[in-house]
Amino acid sequence: MTIRLYDTSARQTRDFTPLVPGCVSIYLCGATVQAAPHIGHIRSGLNFDIMQRWFSYRGYDVTFIRNVTDIDDKIIAKSADQNRPWWSIGYENERAFNSGYDVLGCLPPTYEPRATGHITEMIEMMRGLIERGHAYEADGNVYFDVRSYDGYLELSNQELDNLLQPSAPDETGKRDKRDFAMWKAAKPGEPSWETPWGRGRPGWHLECSAMAHKYLGRAFDIHGGGIDLIFPHHENEIAQAKAFGDDFANFWVHNHWVTMANEKMSKSLGNSVLVSEMVKAWRPIVLRYYLGTPHYRSAIEYSEEALREAESAFARIEGFVQRVVEKAGPVEPAAEVPPAFAEAMDDDLGVPQALAIIHTTVRQGNSALAADDKEAAVARLAEVRAMLGVLGLDPLDPHWAGESDRGEDLHGVVDTLVRLVLDQRQSARERKDWAAADAIRDQLQQSGLVIEDSPTGPRWTLGPR
Repeated sequence: MTIRLYDTSARQTRDFTPLVPGCVSIYLCGATVQAAPHIGHIRSGLNFDIMQRWFSYRGYDVTFIRNVTDIDDKIIAKSADQNRPWWSIGYENERAFNSGYDVLGCLPPTYEPRATGHITEMIEMMRGLIERGHAYEADGNVYFDVRSYDGYLELSNQELDNLLQPSAPDETGKRDKRDFAMWKAAKPGEPSWETPWGRGRPGWHLECSAMAHKYLGRAFDIHGGGIDLIFPHHENEIAQAKAFGDDFANFWVHNHWVTMANEKMSKSLGNSVLVSEMVKAWRPIVLRYYLGTPHYRSAIEYSEEALREAESAFARIEGFVQRVVEKAGPVEPAAEVPPAFAEAMDDDLGVPQALAIIHTTVRQGNSALAADDKEAAVARLAEVRAMLGVLGLDPLDPHWAGESDRGEDLHGVVDTLVRLVLDQRQSARERKDWAAADAIRDQLQQSGLVIEDSPTGPRWTLGPR
């Protein structure tokens, strides 16, 4: 068994060998909490949740760090616009992110550090970099000298002479316009902390280098994030950490975006779809299926049609699960997933190929049900539950139990009314009035209900929208 991952820094898929046998350490760039999350934000957390689950399934002890950036320019700007404390905005949106992760079934990280809780570690890193000649103070700012680190831009594969480094107007005193800010001098009315170089606040890149060092040490296995973070964020993280003396990440793993009209989903572009709104319109488990089943390195082009297709595909899986449970009672997940599923997941988390194995197994299970082969149907369901569990999509998992409870009172009312209509249909069938029976069935289907005749009588489910 060898897990292989695409390493952005190597530009190829590599065999994964942990730095510490039996253990996996992962740092994921988490939320910048200036606003509530859209589905593009949550996709990253969901992709790395699947990674965490697969490593755990393979027997590794996983340490998973997902940070919170709770201070940055956008948060400060919103604080001024809304006349609210900056920390109030950050905390409100941090809770919204955690709610989004939870509603989509993401496991909690081992630790979820906030940037503002690690100012001491940032000061220590800046002091070390200044002493080693990699950083300097100017006008109360502290900058990293990019020419002092030979490996700069190897991750993003750029040439230093052609580099356009993002820079703010208040970043004064730079020796080279390509140097980047690790610490920003305090401005009136903005949050600030005391340092040997005056009061100020951290730069985005410094935060993650310091927190990764704090929680995972000088070297760790995997650093993750969206492809938009490769430059400047991850490039600058590497420069700071390695110039400080850390080996830093052994693998760099990046997920692609959720796009709309082929553009990255973004608040600033006005094309974002909030998680809080999506889960009102779509079942969270369906939304997880939609966001989590494409390969993590593939873009997802958002559309309601694609969501409806995901809903229909998951309904086929869920329908099989329900039918077997109705026939045979509770079925525990198998101890191991099928070898073909494991092979797909080991190959750079090949969820689309793994999902194909699930659907094949569901078809086999449905054939067993049709043949009244209860033993085979139960065996297939055990396999399906094991595979769905790895992807966080098992409808029988306790996490999703509350989902079926949503609107349970209404479900009971609908069930009573549908039963009355089904009784009328059954009476028509008994008197061999097939036209009336078919008309009743068709009317129910037009209302969005799917009617199935089973050995225990007719059953209804909601059809795809």
